[in-house]
Amino acid sequence: MSFDGATASPLPVDPCWPAGVQAALAAMPPARAAALRPRLAREFPRLHDRLQRLYGRQPGFDAFLDGVLCQALRCAAEREPALWQLDLDRERQPEWLHAGLLGYCAYVDKFAGTLGGVAQRVPYLQELGVRYLHLLPFLKAGSPPNDGGFAVASFEAVEPALGTQADLPALCRTLRAAGISLCSDFVLNHVSHEHPWAQAALAGDPAYLDYFHWRDSAEAVAAQERHLGQVFPGTAPGNFTWVEARQAWVWTTFYPYQWDLNYANPAVFAEIAAALLKLANQGVEAFRLDSTGYLWKREGSNCLNQPEIHLILQALRALCALAAPGVVLKAEAIMPTRELPPYFGLGPQPGPECQVAYHASLMAAAWLALAEGEAGAVREVLRHTPDLPEGCLWLSYVRCHDDIGWNVLRPELSALGSEPVARLARASRHYAGRGPDPRPRGRAFQAADEHAVHGTNGMTLALAGLPPDGRDPEPALARMQLLHALSFFVGGLPLIYMGEELGQDNVGEAELQARQGPDGRELHRPAFDAAAAARRHDPQHLAGRCFAMLRRLQRDRLALLPQGRPVRLRLLPAEAPGLLALARDGVIGLFNFGETACTADLRTLAQGPLQTLDAEGRMLTIDPQQPLTLPGHAALWLRPPAA
Repeated sequence: MSFDGATASPLPVDPCWPAGVQAALAAMPPARAAALRPRLAREFPRLHDRLQRLYGRQPGFDAFLDGVLCQALRCAAEREPALWQLDLDRERQPEWLHAGLLGYCAYVDKFAGTLGGVAQRVPYLQELGVRYLHLLPFLKAGSPPNDGGFAVASFEAVEPALGTQADLPALCRTLRAAGISLCSDFVLNHVSHEHPWAQAALAGDPAYLDYFHWRDSAEAVAAQERHLGQVFPGTAPGNFTWVEARQAWVWTTFYPYQWDLNYANPAVFAEIAAALLKLANQGVEAFRLDSTGYLWKREGSNCLNQPEIHLILQALRALCALAAPGVVLKAEAIMPTRELPPYFGLGPQPGPECQVAYHASLMAAAWLALAEGEAGAVREVLRHTPDLPEGCLWLSYVRCHDDIGWNVLRPELSALGSEPVARLARASRHYAGRGPDPRPRGRAFQAADEHAVHGTNGMTLALAGLPPDGRDPEPALARMQLLHALSFFVGGLPLIYMGEELGQDNVGEAELQARQGPDGRELHRPAFDAAAAARRHDPQHLAGRCFAMLRRLQRDRLALLPQGRPVRLRLLPAEAPGLLALARDGVIGLFNFGETACTADLRTLAQGPLQTLDAEGRMLTIDPQQPLTLPGHAALWLRPPAA
C-alpha cells in the first residue's frame, strides 16, 4: 500500500500559498525554495485538511495555519547542510528503514553518564552492530520524582546533569558519522508541573490555563473517572490532581506532576510541532512519540485512541515531510494489535502517519509462549498483524524500560477460546516466581489487587530463569536467544535493551532502596556494567556469551534474510504445540517454545536443500528429506541456496 498522491483537495500553486509562506520561500536560498515547493504541493493539502478538521471552527484559523507553516519553513531553511543532504538522500531512498537496522535503547545517565559519555561509547555500539540508538528522555526534567525524565520542564534544554545544549548536536554528528541514527523520546501528552506553561497557568494566565484540562468540582471529576482506566493504580491512582492555587483539578493521566496537554487548543499543537522540528534541527533523526493513545480527551469516553489523535499525528508527519523528511516518527501506543493500524495511517482517515510502532503484543505473546511451552498466542498475534504501508515497519523487542503489559493480549486469547484473564494472570505469577517454576525472578508491577493481571518487571535473563549466583546459565541463555531470534526474524527494527547484551541482572535491593520513588520498573533499569563490558569478548564469561549471541543474530540476519523491502510473514504448519514455523522472503524460521525437543517435517515446508549458518558463520546444508530435531527453546533460520 502506498499513500503517494493521497490528497484532500487540488494541489495549490505558488499564488495560493498564504502570504507568510510566500515571504518565507522568497527569503531562503533559491535551491532550498525549489526543493520545498514540491514538498509544499504534496503536504499542504493534507496539513490543511487535518488542521482544519481539528481547529477550523476556531477564530484565527488562517493565521494559525500560516504560523505553523512558516515555522516549518524556517526550520527547513535552518537545516544544516548535512541534515539537508540526509533529507534529500532519504527522499530518494524511502526503503532506507528496511536496510537491516539494529536498535539499542538506553538511559543516558545509566549507559554513559552524559551525552558526551554516550559519544565515547559509539565504538561499543558499532561493535554490537547498532545503527539506531534510542535514548530515553534527556531534556530538562522537573525536580525528582520526574518519572525517569518523562516529566519534561523544557523542550529547549538538555537536562543539566546529562550535559549542555551544545552536547546534543555534537552527539548527533558523532552518531551520524558512525552510521547511527539518534532517536529521542518526545513526551507530547503531558509536561512537568514545573514547565513554564504550567507555571503560567498556576499564576492564572488565561492563555496558559487553556493549555491544560481543568475540572472545578469533585462531581465533574467523578463523572469523567467513571469512564477512565488507571495507568498507575498503585502509585498514582486516579486521573486528576487537586491544584490548590487554582482551586480546581487538573488532568494527570500518569503522575500528579505530569499535566496532560489540551490538544483542542491550537496553540498547544503549534508549540509541540515547533519543539519537535527544533530538535530535528539539532540532529535528532527519530522521535518516539510517548503515550500517543492518550492525546485527545472526549467527555464520556475512555479517552483512548480517539479519532482526533490521528489527525494530530498526520499533521505532525506532514510538517516533518515538509521541513525534515529524513525524520522518523515512532508511535508508543501500547495497545492490542487490532488497535494499532490507525497509527500507521490505516484507519478511517488514511494517510501518512507514523513510520514505526512498537509491536507490544508480539513481545508479550513470546513471553507467554515461553511460560506455557506452546506457541498458540504468538501464532494468533501474527495472524492478526496487518501488512504495513510502504516505508513503515514494526519495532520488535524482548524487553524495554517499561513493564511487560499482559493485557494487550486479551483479544487474541479471547479469539482462541481461552480464559484470557486467568491465563495472563498465570503468566504474571510465573514471571514473579510465584508459579510452579520458581526460576523466574521478576516482580509484579502495580500489584495492589491480588486478583488483577499485573504487568511484569525484570531484566531478560532474570525473567528467563538465570539463577542468582549465575551458575548453570545455559537454560536461561537458550530462552533469551529464542526470544531475540524471533524478534530479529519477523522483520522491521529489532531493539536491544540496555544491559541485555552483557547479561545484566536485575538491579540489587540496596540500589533500589537508594533510588527515589516507588516505581517498581527501576528493577530493570541497571547502570552500565563496565567490568562486564570489559569481558564481552570472553567466551567463558556470561557477558561474552550474551554479546556474541546478539552479534551473531545480527550477522545471520544480514546474511540470511533479504533486506531493503517490507517483510511479509507467513505462518507455516507445525504439528508440535510449542513449534512456531514462519516464512519470509523464502526463508523459514523455526522457534521451539517447548521445554523438550520437537521434530519438524521440512518436506512440508521446503522443496529443496536448505542452508543455515553455524556459530562460526560457516554455511551448512540441511536435507529437507530428513526429519529435523529442534532442541527445547531453540531457534533455526533456513534459506534456499543462493543462486
